Amino acid sequence: MKFPLLSLYIHIPWCLSKCPYCDFYSKTIDIKNIPSEQYIQHLLIDFNQSIHLIKSRKIYSIFIGGGTPNLINPKHIGFLIQEIKKKVPFYKDIEITLEANPKSINEEVFFEYKEAGINRLSLGIQSFNEKILNTIKRHYTFQELIETINIIKKINFNSLNFDLIFGLPQQTLKDFILDLKYAKNFKPQHISLYQLSIEPNTIFYKNTPILPKEKEIFKMHSQSIKILKKYDYLKYEISSYSKIKYQCQHNLNYWKFGDYLGIGCGAHSKITIQKNKIIRIIKNTKIYEFMNKKYIEKKYFVKKKNIPLEFFMNNFRLYQPCLRKNFKKYTGLKENFIQKPIQKAIKKKFLIQNKKSWTTTQKGKLFLNNLLELFVF
Repeated sequence: MKFPLLSLYIHIPWCLSKCPYCDFYSKTIDIKNIPSEQYIQHLLIDFNQSIHLIKSRKIYSIFIGGGTPNLINPKHIGFLIQEIKKKVPFYKDIEITLEANPKSINEEVFFEYKEAGINRLSLGIQSFNEKILNTIKRHYTFQELIETINIIKKINFNSLNFDLIFGLPQQTLKDFILDLKYAKNFKPQHISLYQLSIEPNTIFYKNTPILPKEKEIFKMHSQSIKILKKYDYLKYEISSYSKIKYQCQHNLNYWKFGDYLGIGCGAHSKITIQKNKIIRIIKNTKIYEFMNKKYIEKKYFVKKKNIPLEFFMNNFRLYQPCLRKNFKKYTGLKENFIQKPIQKAIKKKFLIQNKKSWTTTQKGKLFLNNLLELFVF
């Protein structure tokens, strides 16, 4: 069979401090104590033990996330990328993203990241407002943030992403609009815009701060669409805006239900083995066990009845039609398997169907959970 595109996710678990809203796996550590070289070796063993799952497939994109990946020496990152390339071929125009914290940026080091193969940088700004940054324990000033961005712009990566959050403690609509204006002044090719959500196992879950009211948050969301459109940022996914031709290829592959291999502590994988046979793997979230070669925490095959839900849960995030031919291409299932829920979705005016695609209506976008519930078998 023809397999979906394959991406690689690499998780770096360490941070200098834990953000109170973050529910990704991370471990706080002093920068002098990070076992970088040992961890890179374990990543390579983890990768080598997974190669049998991907056979002779090429890697389409790489995303190095965390944690704070830029705590790892760029020479180690470059070594990791080259060792992986020796085992598995890359697409010629492969996108390789590194997430970075604005507090930990040095011009010389980031030139080295570019030389190591990083061509897309994702900068976790969150806000330009110092008062708000303090409430979310982001330890940098407005001036430090501006200096950091200027350094990054000088290095000239192929694509630069800014992560911003709205609905933060003490944030007003005026604060948020100012964040968007500061962001556009630096002309990043991509902006990821997330609403703050209070997740279990976070500091904010245990000690929830006072947040803006729902009406204020709704205004932030609606204004962001108008403002970013004015600045020529296309909204192509629920939380993603980009200039033309600068969509994040790695995340697009996720949302189209492509395959991805995850290596590193807490990383997830979704790999198509054969027609409608998909395996999911979760790597060990205990760093000391991972560093003792206990890499896999959980492994299971996705039940056939659950595949349509997973497919649409990803595809309906996108602000573009979902091609009908892609359902069979990515799931290995025939369209008649989902005929009843599709017809219900059309009847409820959640979806519009034509010969080539399904498109979520405005109602479908607003009631996305209700739409997805139709695919629970």
